[in-house]
Amino acid sequence: MNRPGQDSDADVVAKGRALSSPLRLRILRLCLHQSRTNKEIAELLGLNPASSLHHVRTLVRTGFLVAEERRKGNRGAVEVPYIASRKSWQTPVDNVAPVLIETFLQETRDLPPEDIEVWRLGVKFNAARREEMLGKLRAVIEEYVRLPADDDGEATSLMIAHHRDPTAG
Repeated sequence: MNRPGQDSDADVVAKGRALSSPLRLRILRLCLHQSRTNKEIAELLGLNPASSLHHVRTLVRTGFLVAEERRKGNRGAVEVPYIASRKSWQTPVDNVAPVLIETFLQETRDLPPEDIEVWRLGVKFNAARREEMLGKLRAVIEEYVRLPADDDGEATSLMIAHHRDPTAG
């Protein structure tokens, strides 16, 4: 039996599936700092609005996107803007690394090289030191995740990856 506020097994599975799509992760990123309508999302991602709506509805149903008040569009049509709930950060997803890497590649594919900073470091640490390093990195990221967005800020993304390197010895 689930405790109040605890997701059912079906909810956990649905949330994991919702976050296992690079396209849905990109939608969440687009709606992180600014609410956007399905039409705007579709245009920004080069999608058919019907395809985009399927993904938007999945994210709304799982609580990752929140519909805001309806508004009138340019031609008088009623539009629904959506904003990211920021719950995805706290949602565990099995085997998410390939999805995050693919999302990163899609988001950066058309950027000019000067808009991307990448660091790569090879180290050889024992398990304790490796966990210490990863713990410190997680703590820094968690600190910044909790901060509110700056009104005069520029939206940017950060990806940090760690992997074992069996070929480096």
